[in-house]
Amino acid sequence: MDISKINDVKFEIGKDESQGMNTGVTIYTTEHMLEQMKKDKTLHQARNAATLPSIAGNVLVMPDGHEGYGFPVGGVVAFDAESGIVSPGINGFDINCGMRLIKTNLTEKELRPKLGTLMDKLFANVPSGVGSKFKAGFSASDLQKIAEEGVDYAIKKGFGWHGDAQRIEENGHIEGADFSKVSDLAKKRGKEGLGTLGAGNHFLEVQRVDKIFQSEIAKSYGLYEGQIVVMVHTGSRGFGHQICSDYLRILAEYQSRNNIKLVDPELSYAAIGSKEADDYLGAMRCAINFAFSNRQVITDSIRKSFEQTFAKSSDALGMDILYDLAHNIIKFEEHEVGGKRMKLCVHRKGATRAFAKGRKEVPKIYRDVGQPVIIPGSMGTASYILAGAQGAMENTFGSACHGSGRVMSRHQAIREIPASKTFGDMDKKRIEVRVKTRKLISEEAEWAYKNVDEVVRVVDSANIAKIVSRNVPLGVAKG
Repeated sequence: MDISKINDVKFEIGKDESQGMNTGVTIYTTEHMLEQMKKDKTLHQARNAATLPSIAGNVLVMPDGHEGYGFPVGGVVAFDAESGIVSPGINGFDINCGMRLIKTNLTEKELRPKLGTLMDKLFANVPSGVGSKFKAGFSASDLQKIAEEGVDYAIKKGFGWHGDAQRIEENGHIEGADFSKVSDLAKKRGKEGLGTLGAGNHFLEVQRVDKIFQSEIAKSYGLYEGQIVVMVHTGSRGFGHQICSDYLRILAEYQSRNNIKLVDPELSYAAIGSKEADDYLGAMRCAINFAFSNRQVITDSIRKSFEQTFAKSSDALGMDILYDLAHNIIKFEEHEVGGKRMKLCVHRKGATRAFAKGRKEVPKIYRDVGQPVIIPGSMGTASYILAGAQGAMENTFGSACHGSGRVMSRHQAIREIPASKTFGDMDKKRIEVRVKTRKLISEEAEWAYKNVDEVVRVVDSANIAKIVSRNVPLGVAKG
C-alpha cells in the first residue's frame, strides 16, 4: 500500500482505480502511530470504504484509528446527501456512544477526604456491567417518549435541569426518530438498559483539571486549574446494538436483491431515499435520542451521589454540564468540498464532531470560541477538553478523534496484562477504582491503548481542535 507523507501529522493513500477506489484516504497521525495502524486492518478498511459510491472528499482516519467492524474506529466518511448511501456497519453498533463532562466547584482538597465514599455512591447509583438495570425502571411508554423526544422527556420526568439540553449536541433530540422502525427485541433491551453505564470501555471518572492551555476558551467553558469534574462515556447500550444488528441483516438482503457487489460485506448499505435507508435512519435516530437520554439519567444519578456525599445541593456544587457529544452517528450537514457548499450525509465512527466558532450548530454560549470536544484517555491516564477549530471545517467535515484508540484487542490485553499490574499502577497514582470484574481491568488497561497525549497533539497540530485543558483521574468506575 502506497502511503504519502504530506506533513508530520498528515498522510495520504492516493485514489487507485485499479483497486476500485473512487477517492483517496487521508490519515491524521504520526509516523509512530501509523506503524501501529499497519498492524491491523485499519488502512485496508479505509481503502475498502473508498470504493463506495457518491463519496464526497476523501475517507478520513483520525489518530485514534484502529480496526473495527467493516470500517475503522476513528474513521469519517461523507456521502452526497441526494445520491449517496447510509451504512449501519460504518456507523457502528453502539449508536451515539458519546461523552459528557459535568463540572463542579470543588477542589481536590475538598474532595480527597470523601473520595472513597463518593466512588461507593457513584458505583451504587449508576448501574454498570452487562445486564445492569436502573432501579427506578422505565415503562414501554417511557421508552417510546425517550426515543422520539430525547432529553426533553427525561428532564420532564425529573432527570435533570431545565438548562441541560442546550449543552448537548442537537439539544439532546435529533429530528426524524421513528419508533415504529425499531424491533420488539431492541425495545425490550432498551427498556432494561436506560440509565446504565454498561461494560467494555464505558466509564465514569472523577477528574481534576490539571492544566489549562487556552485560558480564554477555558474561561468560556467554565474550566480552571484544580477544579473537580466528572466525565461519562456510554451510549445506547443494547438498544442501539440491536438496532444495528437488525438492519445489518435487512441490508444484507438489500445487497443481494439489488445485485450490489462489495469488497467487504460488512460495508453493506442502502441508497439514500430507499425504504431501507429511511427505516434505518428512523430507528438509528431513536438510538441517538436514547443515548443522549441515557447520559442524562446518569447525570441525575451523579448529581444525587455528590449531594449524598457532600450534603449540599448539586446546584450549590456548581454541577452544570459542560457539553455532551456523540460518536458513532450519521448526520446530514452542510460542508464545503472542493470550494463548493454541499449537503452531506456524514458518518462518524469512533469520531466526534468538532465544529469551529461561528457554526450555528454550536450552542450560543460557545459559538464565539468553538464547540467543546471531549477526548478521554485510557484507564489511569489523562483526558482532554479541546475546542473545535477552523481546520476541522476545512478538512475533516468538522470532525476530530474520539479517544486514544486501542492497540491491543480485548483478548490480547487479558492474556498479556495482569489485573494486578493495573491495580498496582492505579494505587500508586492514588486513583480510587470501582469495577465489576478483574478481567475488565485488563481489557481496559492503559497499555492496551495508544498514548492519548500523542493523539491529541495530532489534532491540535492539524488545527482540527485546540487543546483547552488536561484532566487527570482521581476515581474511576467501570462495568
